[in-house]
Amino acid sequence: MKPSGYALDTTFAALADPTRRAILVRLADGEATVTELAAPFDMSQPAISKHLKVLERAGLITRGREAQRRPRKLEPRPLTEATDWIERYRKIWEANFKRLDAVLEELKGKQKKTVDALIEETKPKPRKRKAK
Repeated sequence: MKPSGYALDTTFAALADPTRRAILVRLADGEATVTELAAPFDMSQPAISKHLKVLERAGLITRGREAQRRPRKLEPRPLTEATDWIERYRKIWEANFKRLDAVLEELKGKQKKTVDALIEETKPKPRKRKAK
């Protein structure tokens, strides 16, 4: 049995590499063979195959079979789960930022009042004229 959060861990580990992210971007346009996926990269086909194995283990892609072709296809479920996890924390962070903004606005208001009071104190007072 895999530990809780394993799928999310493998998804983020797979997404950590820019080559694997580029492969996923390509597969978002439709399925492709290893040769087609390897074309834009300056690396060997075995190196691309290793990246594909990582993506497959994470469940981000699947391998099909069409006669002699073995096209890879994007699987959106793990990306959806990662997005949902990130979204939960985004909401928490936004709420924290809103509270911080409120505190900053309050401090700005207090600071302005303090500065205004200091300016008033340092203004020269009008002198009373002596009656002649």
